[in-house]
Parts: sequence; C-alpha cells; structure tokens
Amino acid sequence: MKLTFKSTWGLLGTSLVISSFLLLHPQYNPAQVPPALLASKTMHADSVNHKLFAPGTPVELIAKQFRFTEGPATDKQGNVFFTDQPNDKIWKYGTDGKLTLFMDKTGRSNGLYFDKKGNLISCADENNQLWSISPAKKVTILLKDLNGQKFNGPNDLWVHPKTGTIYFTDPFYPRDYWNHKTPELAKQNVYYLPPGKSQPVLADDNLEQPNGIIGSHDGKTLFVADIKANKTYKYQIAPDGTLTNRQLFVEQGSDGMTMDSQGNVYLTGKGVTVYSPAGEKLVNIPVPAGWTANVTFGGKDRKMLFITASEGVYKLPMLVKGMQ
Repeated sequence: MKLTFKSTWGLLGTSLVISSFLLLHPQYNPAQVPPALLASKTMHADSVNHKLFAPGTPVELIAKQFRFTEGPATDKQGNVFFTDQPNDKIWKYGTDGKLTLFMDKTGRSNGLYFDKKGNLISCADENNQLWSISPAKKVTILLKDLNGQKFNGPNDLWVHPKTGTIYFTDPFYPRDYWNHKTPELAKQNVYYLPPGKSQPVLADDNLEQPNGIIGSHDGKTLFVADIKANKTYKYQIAPDGTLTNRQLFVEQGSDGMTMDSQGNVYLTGKGVTVYSPAGEKLVNIPVPAGWTANVTFGGKDRKMLFITASEGVYKLPMLVKGMQ
C-alpha cells in the first residue's frame, strides 16, 4: 500500500504535522520524513503542563535497523518485546538496555500482548491467526478462522487482566505475501476470544476500520480506535465479556495504544498524543519518524515510554508509570 499525504511537510513550532491522518495503515510504506526533522536531536512536546515527563525531554533513538516496527509488549520483568513485521521477527529490548533477537519466523506477528502466564499473544497475520508464544518459543494456534472463513488480519489485541479473554481488532490491510487480494469477511470488526474457546464472539461490528485497542487495569473499560473514521471509542466491559455503553472518547484515530497508571490514554500516528481519562488532550510527543505505530511502558519500574515508529524504536523517560 502507498501512504500519501495531502499537504506539504513542515514543522509547526516543534511539532510534526501530518495533515492526512485519515489514511490506511502505512505498514510497508513509511512516509518520507524531511531531512531537517531527522537531523533534529531535540524534539519537545507541544505542552509542558502535563507532569507526565520533564519539560524539554526529547525522545531517544534506541535502534533504527528495522523495516517497520510494531506491537510493543512488556513482560512482568519490564522487558519490551516488539515486532519487525516485514522481516518476520520479534525483538527484545531488555531492562539491561540490550537489544536481542527473540524469535524468527513469527507468522508475520503484528500486535503483541502478554497474558497472565507469561505467554506472548500474537496477531500472526501471515495466515490471519492468533498465536500464543511461550517463553521457550513454543507456538500454540489459539484462533485460525471464523467459522471456516479467514479473518481480515488480526492487527492489535489486549488481554483482560482477570479473565484472560483476548480482545482484538480485525481490519483488512492487503499483504504482498497473501494469495488473496480481497477479504472473505464482509466487515472489519472487533472480537473477543474467551479462554479455552476455539471461536470468537463479535464485540462490535459498527466500525469502519478498527485498529488500536487497550483496556484498563481493572478490566472494566476498553478503548478501540477506528483509524479510518479518525475516532476512538470507549466501552464498558460487562461481566460476561460483552461490550456495552459505547461512547466517543476523542475525535482521533490511532494505530497502537497504551495507558498509564493515572488512566491517561496514549494514541499514535502523528507522534504520540496523550489524553486524560476525560478525553482532554494533554500533550503531543513528536517522534522523528514518518509514522508512529505503537507505544507501551517498559523498564523495571514501568516508567519508560517505548515507541515503535517506522524503521526505528525510541524511548522517553516518564514521571508516570505505565498500567500494570
């Protein structure tokens, strides 16, 4: 897919402006970034009244050796795992600051999330499946189809901290490694998979193109981004796992998402934009990359914001902890 932008690039203050956020996922065609922006070593957020991190703190590049980074997920120790999907690899950024290859041949893993047992749950969209990857790298296929039909391509997911239910988005982004070019399913939906089940439950079929997803630590609230409609919704999670009381959270879509311990929600795309639990914009964190795909908190104390953006991965020391 080709990612195009409607207007010219520029710097507005110190914030990166991308005019056409309402676009398809840029997975294999990251946007070209102006040389001046790439050369800048100091990129500050557009607000300093948020108390999320020290004013003037720039994001720090960890590595830029990848094709397209996605799916950061943090284990119990604070190590961060992320995907380089076009190269079919999962990498680990340890709490010791070392970057190592965790796994090759990952089923083209995209979104990742750890379950309570320490297994890495993966949106393996080579064959449009959900995988469980053990610490020993043993793969178990949790979900392979919807009543015999291929999923569009499970993209991002969240695991309920108490029940273990997996909530995931299923947008359609054609891949060059697929034999099919059109979806088998009529719509792009959100589903959930209860533990032990082989078929998911439809959670919401009233979205244009769901993508980013994250839930609260208490398991009572779910956020889902409709990236094509440029909106993010908030739901209540009923005891049986169904989603109720859908409300518009903010007029912004997102690729990946995370939350901090204060309930603030972090959206991606044009850098990282942070919203309060009430939906008030707190700050935009510029990232020197064409597209910011995903974000999570890592480190031993969960106070490092880890950002996957195009060919690179970045970090930002925070004053708040990530959701645990």
